[in-house]
Amino acid sequence: MTSSRSAVSDRLPEFPWDRLVEYAERVRAHPDGIVDLSVGTPVDATPEVVRHALAAAADSPGYPQTIGLPETRQACLDWLSRRLGVTGLGLDAVLPVIGSKELIASLPSHLGIGPGDLVVQPALAYPTYEVGAVLAGARVLATDSLTAIGPERPALLWINSPSNPTGKVLPVEHLRKVVSWCRDRGVLLVSDECYIELGWDPEHRPISVLHPDVCDGSTDGILAVHSLSKRSNLAGYRCAFVAGDPSVVAELLEVRKNLGLQLPGPQQRAMIAALDDDTHVDEQHARYAARRTTLRTALEGAGFVIDESAGSLYLWARSGDDRDCWSLVSWFAERGILVAPGVFYGPLGANHVRVAFTATDERIAAAAARLG
Repeated sequence: MTSSRSAVSDRLPEFPWDRLVEYAERVRAHPDGIVDLSVGTPVDATPEVVRHALAAAADSPGYPQTIGLPETRQACLDWLSRRLGVTGLGLDAVLPVIGSKELIASLPSHLGIGPGDLVVQPALAYPTYEVGAVLAGARVLATDSLTAIGPERPALLWINSPSNPTGKVLPVEHLRKVVSWCRDRGVLLVSDECYIELGWDPEHRPISVLHPDVCDGSTDGILAVHSLSKRSNLAGYRCAFVAGDPSVVAELLEVRKNLGLQLPGPQQRAMIAALDDDTHVDEQHARYAARRTTLRTALEGAGFVIDESAGSLYLWARSGDDRDCWSLVSWFAERGILVAPGVFYGPLGANHVRVAFTATDERIAAAAARLG
């Protein structure tokens, strides 16, 4: 058993955050304490309306169903319509899940993707796309070019807008092209839209792949993944959902039922409350906008260039002389600031660092002062 377990772990890419440990130790030695802008975990309070809903549902002795409560699925549909303009979906087109990362990591395996299959992901990408493909035994191609895929028909193609790490927002025209390409070849298209309510540039507004302007009102061959971790400060609740093609959702449901993957009832009630309330989302967006402005101004004042970054919770920064990302990580560490090296997300990130603006106002102000 030991050798088989090792064989599985040996296939996985190196866990990137382990490589930051030595830099984190240096950062913690700063006399004014660490400013951690690396992982991007929410630090603000979970909304009161959500906490009340969770507490009210605390008496939950029975097993939840994998398919989720009808009220949970309806809240997802209502939110998709109200906030994203996605229409025409029924309850059979949405499935609540335990965390978007968990879903992304397990999706290829749960859909029967395996050895011999190809999974395509963005050239700069959230590492979990690769992890999910590798665990399924599939091959991975990291590219933003459809022509680079060649004649082969992938089993799954990932897109991510706004992007983690770059914050790039894909325009409608590009999304329509990808949808058409996938449909012509029978390729499942999965869009990671976990940052879709976190856009910052009016000229580059995030749009869902399920929006009628993108998919022409048909969800055939398309899934979208959504998370409440960032928009509602619910990372600790592990609340997420997947929506789209009812036939693919049904396939996921059958597999997940057999695995006992059930979003707990109290979390579902909290999820309903979070999706139904827009006020806390708008307030959090304003907090992040202010932190983003403070940090971007400080970075540019220190000579950094900010690329992309029209959405998400990160600034994609490089030095004016294009130093490599590990040199930049060290430069920030000397000032008590921990950032993520761009190479964590692919070779094209070798001269960038990802700088999160999810720290408290006080820590963002401390970072700006140190950069100044």
